[in-house]
Amino acid sequence: MKHTISVLLMNKPGVLSRVTGLFSGRGFNIESLAVAPTLDNDVSCLTLVTDGDDNIVEQITKQLHKLIDVIKVTDMNEVENVEREMALIRVKADSETRAEVLRTIDIFRGKVVDVSPKSYAVEITGTASKIQAVIDIFRPIGIQEIIRTGTIAMVRARKN
Repeated sequence: MKHTISVLLMNKPGVLSRVTGLFSGRGFNIESLAVAPTLDNDVSCLTLVTDGDDNIVEQITKQLHKLIDVIKVTDMNEVENVEREMALIRVKADSETRAEVLRTIDIFRGKVVDVSPKSYAVEITGTASKIQAVIDIFRPIGIQEIIRTGTIAMVRARKN
C-alpha cells in the first residue's frame, strides 16, 4: 500500500541526504519526493511517497523521528488531507491531433504552456490518478516527454 509521509525538518545542508540515506540503508523505496521551505525559511516540508504495509511505515516514521533535524512526521494516510501532483507533458500536436489535444486539456482543466509547430507542452495538476488518466489518453496520440513533480500533501483544516 502506498503511504504519503510529510516531514517537517530543519532547512540545513545534509538533512535531506540523511533522510534519503535512512530509506536506502533499510531497503525502503521512495517513489516520489518533493521538498521546499515553509513560511519559516529555517524549516522545510518534505513530502515523500513510499510503498509498504502499516508495520513498515510505522518503522519508517519511528526512524525518521530519531533524526536530529526532523521536527514532525505525519503519515498522511492517517489524517484527512489534500494531495496534488503536477506534470508537464509534451505531446504530439500536428494538424490532425491539435483539436483532440486541446479538448483533452480543457476537460482536465490543464493549460498549454509551450507551443511548437508539431507539439504542445501542457501543464496538468491534480491527484496522481488524474495525471495518469491524462497520460493514458495522450499516449496513443504521441507523448514526447513527461516531467512530474511527485506528490505534495497538506492536512485538511478542521471544520469547527
